[in-house]
Amino acid sequence: MPWPYRITGQILFFVPMHDPVKFHSAHLPDSVILRASVQYYIMEMEILGYGWAGMLRRYLVDPAEMWWPSNLAQVSLFRALHETKEGGKPSKGPTRMRFFLIFFFASFAYYALPGYLLPILTFFSWACWVWPRSITAQQIGSGYHGLGVGAFTLDWAGISAYHGSPLVAPWSSIANTAVGFVMFIYLIVPLCYWRFNTFDARKFPIFSNQLFTGSGQKYDTTKVLTRDFDLNVAAYESYGKLYLSPLFAISIGSGFLRFSATIVHVLLFHGADMWRQSRSAMSAAKTDVHAKLMQRYKQVPQWWFLLLLAGSVAVSLLMCFVWKEQVQLPWWGMLFAFALAFVVTLPIGVIQATTNQQPGYDIIAQFMIGYALPGKPIANLLFKIYGRISTVHALSFLADLKLGHYMKIPPRCMYTAQLVGTVVAGVVNLAVAWWMLDSIDNICDVEALHPDSPWTCPKYRVTFDASVIWGLIGPGRLFGQHGLYRNLVWLFVVGAVLPVPVWLLSRAFPEKKWIALINVPVISYGFAGMPPATPTNIASWLVTGTVFNYFVFRYRKGWWQKYNYVLSAALDAGTAFMGVLIFFALQNAHHELKWWGTEVDHCPLATCPTAPGIAVKGCPVF
Repeated sequence: MPWPYRITGQILFFVPMHDPVKFHSAHLPDSVILRASVQYYIMEMEILGYGWAGMLRRYLVDPAEMWWPSNLAQVSLFRALHETKEGGKPSKGPTRMRFFLIFFFASFAYYALPGYLLPILTFFSWACWVWPRSITAQQIGSGYHGLGVGAFTLDWAGISAYHGSPLVAPWSSIANTAVGFVMFIYLIVPLCYWRFNTFDARKFPIFSNQLFTGSGQKYDTTKVLTRDFDLNVAAYESYGKLYLSPLFAISIGSGFLRFSATIVHVLLFHGADMWRQSRSAMSAAKTDVHAKLMQRYKQVPQWWFLLLLAGSVAVSLLMCFVWKEQVQLPWWGMLFAFALAFVVTLPIGVIQATTNQQPGYDIIAQFMIGYALPGKPIANLLFKIYGRISTVHALSFLADLKLGHYMKIPPRCMYTAQLVGTVVAGVVNLAVAWWMLDSIDNICDVEALHPDSPWTCPKYRVTFDASVIWGLIGPGRLFGQHGLYRNLVWLFVVGAVLPVPVWLLSRAFPEKKWIALINVPVISYGFAGMPPATPTNIASWLVTGTVFNYFVFRYRKGWWQKYNYVLSAALDAGTAFMGVLIFFALQNAHHELKWWGTEVDHCPLATCPTAPGIAVKGCPVF
C-alpha cells in the first residue's frame, strides 16, 4: 500500500472500525481540511528527507567506504539493459540481458502460484500437518503465527519483504543477522515463554501483533479513549492493563538495544573518519574513480537543499499552530522530532551504506515523546512520522544519489528529477490512499474482513499498536518503575556496552579482520521488524542469502560476479509486475479462490494461549 496510508489509516484505527462513517463525521475535522493537511504532511516529509540528504552527502555518498550494496542490483540491471556487448574475455552462458529476461519471465509466471493460485507456498508449515492437535507443536512450527521452526517460504515477495533482497546483502551482514535471529528466536523467546513465563507470556499467543488484556482477550482501545483521542485514565484503570505477546515485547526490547548500539558502534568504528571529513570538508577522505569522475560535473549548491529543509520545517511548525487540537503535537515537539532525526540519520546511514541493513529508531522516538506527552496517540504517531519517516526518506534519497554517483548522472539533473518525482509521487500516492480508504470496505479491520482478504494491513496494525503503547497508554505505565516491562529498559545500557569489547579487540588484533566485521546493531537487526515480519520471512532470507553470497560466491565466483545482482533485479521486477496484474485483473474484481491451497497457514492452534484458565474462542482451556 502507498505509505501515505500510514497517516490517514492510523488515525482511523483509533475508532470503532465497524462504524467508520459515523466516526468520520463526528470526530474528524472537516474532510477537506483533513485531506489538505495530509497532503502537506506528505510533501513535508518527502522534502524534509530531501533536506537531510543534502546535508549528509559528504558523509554518506562521496566516500568510497559508503558503497550502498542495494544499488548494485540496479547497476547490474542498467548494465544488462544498455551494454551491447560484454567486455573482457568471452565467458560461457547467456549474456546478462538474456539472463535477466529469462528469469524475469520465470519470476513473473511463477508468482501466479504464491500470489493467487497457491498462497500456501508463502508459509509452508509442515509441522502443523504432523501434529494437528498439539498447541506447542503449532506454536513452534507455524510459519505465520509461531516461531517457524522447519517452516519455509517459496515466495520471493515473502523472502525479500522486510530486509530487502538477500542477494545484495554482504555475507558479513547476513552472518551478523543470523546470529541475532538464532539467539532471539531459538533461545531467548522459548526460554521466556516455556521456562520462565516472562511477562505472563503463556496467557497470550507466542507471536502476535495484537494487544491484550490480562485475561488473554484482545484489547479494545475504544474503551479507554475520549472523544478527543486522549486517554481516559478512569476507564483505563477500570478496564485493566495492556499486555503484549512475548515475542512482541522482546522485539521492543531489541529496539532499545539496537538504538544505543548503533550510536556507540558508529562513534567507535567511524567517528574519527567523520570528524576528519567535517574538519577538512572531504579533502582528506578517500575517493574512488567514481568520485573523481563526478567532480567534472557542476555540483548542486548546499543552499538548494537547505532552502528545502528550512521551508518544510517552517510549514510543519505552521501546521502545529493551525491544527493544534487535531494533531496534538505542540511546536516544541515538532522541533524535537527534527533534532532527533538530525542526530540519528548519519549513524543509521553509515550502517545501511556499509551493511545494507537499516536499524530503525521508531521505538526510541515514540518512547521519548511518550514520556513528554503521555496519553496523546496522534501526537505520538506524528512525532514518529516527522522524525523516523523523514529519516527513511533521507536515506532513500541518499541511496539514489549514490546510484547516480555510480551511473555518472550530473548532480543537478538528479536534484531536479528527484524534486519533480517527489511532488508527483506525493500527489499520486495520496490519491491512491484516499481511493483505497473510500472504496475498500472494512479495510484493515481483520474482524470484519473476509478471511481471504488481502487488506489486513499487518504493517500498519503494528504502527497502530505502537501508537497505543507509547502514545495512548504511555511508556511510564508500561516501562516505568512499576510497569510490567520495566526490565526491558536495561537493554539501552546493554546496547551501549556491547560494541565496546568488539572495538577493543579489533584494535588489539588488527590482523584478524573478522573481528571488525562483528556488528552489534546488525546482530540485533536479526529480530527487527517482528511483527509484522515473521520468523519464516527472516529465516528464508538468511538461507537464500547464505546460498548465494557464501556458497555460490565461494565456489562459483565467476557466475556470481556476472549474474548475481541481475538475478536479484529480475526476481524483484517479475514478482512486482505479476503482483500488479493479479490485483487489477483478479483481486480488485473480487475473483477469489477458496480451497486448501489458498489457506496461508494451516496452524489454527498456534494463536492459542497455554496458561491455565485462559478461555479464547477456538482454543482449548487448560
